[in-house]
Amino acid sequence: MGEHIAKSKFDTVERKAFVQHLLDDIKALELLLEQNLIEDAVVRIGAEQELCLVDNDYRPAGKSIEVLDSVDDSHFTTELASYNLEINLDPFELKKDCFSKVEHQLRTLLAKAKTKASEHGTNVLLTGILPTISKNELGVDFMTPIPRYYKLNEVLKACRGDHFSLKIRGVDELTLRHDSVLFEACNTSFQLHLQIPPADFIKSYNWSQAIAGPVLGVCCNSPLLMGRELWKETRIALFQQSLDTRKWTYALKEQVARVGFGSHWQHRSVTEIFKEDISSHRIILTKPIEESSLELLNNETTPKLEALSLFNGTVYRWNRPCYGVGNGKPHLRIENRYIPSGPTMIDEMANFAFWVGLMTGRPKKYDDMSGIMDFEEAKLNFIKSARTGRQTVLSWLGKPTTLKKLILNEFLPIAYDGLKKHNVDRKDIDRLLGIIEARTKKGTGAEWQVENFRSLRKQMKLDSVLVELTKTMHVNQQSNKPVHTWEPIEKPIRTEKSFEWVGQIMSTKLMKLYENDYINLAVSIMQWNNIHHIPVENEKGELAGLLTWSHIDNLDKKHKKKDSRVADIMIKKVVTVQPRTKITTAKKLMDDYQIGCLPVCVGSNLVGIISKVDL
Repeated sequence: MGEHIAKSKFDTVERKAFVQHLLDDIKALELLLEQNLIEDAVVRIGAEQELCLVDNDYRPAGKSIEVLDSVDDSHFTTELASYNLEINLDPFELKKDCFSKVEHQLRTLLAKAKTKASEHGTNVLLTGILPTISKNELGVDFMTPIPRYYKLNEVLKACRGDHFSLKIRGVDELTLRHDSVLFEACNTSFQLHLQIPPADFIKSYNWSQAIAGPVLGVCCNSPLLMGRELWKETRIALFQQSLDTRKWTYALKEQVARVGFGSHWQHRSVTEIFKEDISSHRIILTKPIEESSLELLNNETTPKLEALSLFNGTVYRWNRPCYGVGNGKPHLRIENRYIPSGPTMIDEMANFAFWVGLMTGRPKKYDDMSGIMDFEEAKLNFIKSARTGRQTVLSWLGKPTTLKKLILNEFLPIAYDGLKKHNVDRKDIDRLLGIIEARTKKGTGAEWQVENFRSLRKQMKLDSVLVELTKTMHVNQQSNKPVHTWEPIEKPIRTEKSFEWVGQIMSTKLMKLYENDYINLAVSIMQWNNIHHIPVENEKGELAGLLTWSHIDNLDKKHKKKDSRVADIMIKKVVTVQPRTKITTAKKLMDDYQIGCLPVCVGSNLVGIISKVDL
């Protein structure tokens, strides 16, 4: 989420000055390009590792500030949620043992994070979406206490003008509304950076868009969200909806999403991409900037383009153009933002080498993507790959092909050539791209999660399944064996700690009745499903009462199947609990009131039911 902007006031005076700095930055970038002042003689790679902090029960642990203080390393920084951290790796020149160097640094920093996290009773986990995350961890109290994050939340909510809505359909469906941007915190990624020569930027950028779908499909690792099986890479849908500031209207009108793939091939220069984003999206964050980039340039000082960099950090293209300064020299790079974190560090390094090899090995025939491929074809490939992963059937240059065939027959050879062209060590090429080849043939992290999720779901409660899955992922990550070699979970790693909250053991797939339903229907539903109590909702979808078999037995038999309605005999004053009610409390309530079940509610909305059978 970028810099903290500790001194920002976010007021009108600051905003007016910031706008002028942003316009000056665009002019300065154009001058840098015209005068050939942007570095083009070297190619560097870099990465950002996002990670989750989990407690000993493998649930989100809001300890990022404490862990960050203990780590005391400038490579580490905060993220939006207090259970996430980010590691910014150093850039390395693309040659010889560069991937081994990245891998060594990442291993060293992750080991440091694990050591310091353990001092605070937490563990480090690499995963695209943490399976055990729940709506409980999406409240503002889990937002990292830094002014920029609060301001970002405030401004995006104001832009939206309503609560954020989430609706994702996969095998299951998740529909939810939320009052903050913390849905975004469910996502963790392994962001890749590649320096691009200015003269080749547009060709490279268009190529990065064309290959995004197939690359994503073989890297999927985020199939689950809040216990629902959704897309193979659910982050793609989740991230767009979590930061969607577009207003819902009755009018049919074009609105550009703040998170997105883009809408067309690029044709001129990188400045045109930035101009397009500034034209399409509101400025949501500002900061005080002391010197004009144009004045710095006139004084032969390399400008950092601070306003442009801050603005660019609030527009979330899956392939994002970036300007930066290193060793006093300005450069351009493409940031790949769609690769998920995990399943292991070695899988991430393989993804990194594969993407960099593909980018640098681009055959000449792909220099002008607009002449050989419709942009909509590339965009649809990206969405389809996010949905179905390795099983995707793509359209490549107008012809249908499977993702597996495209990766194995065309993309891997290109990647080999790209890495060899930059004299990357052959052992690293073979080792890392060999993992991509094996994963393409055998399975991704998303497939491993889905297979085990379905298997465990047949024998365990949903919450137990999610904990077991997370725990096994953590254990497997310690071996650093690539995910295609992971074994299925046959014997769950049992935990000695007992369940604590109602939400961990409640039943969530419920039969429900409505107040105006007739008793004969209620009797049939309860008999068919062998249930002794059933919640009743009103027309607004709120809990209105509870119908039990004892009430039906007490009803005069001649009215049972004719005239009576559910509302006539249901309990209207229902004893309820919340998902975070302690199980001991729920048990005591059942004993005190001599009842066999308790509806579980969030506000007036029914989300589950807990019975003596569950206990």
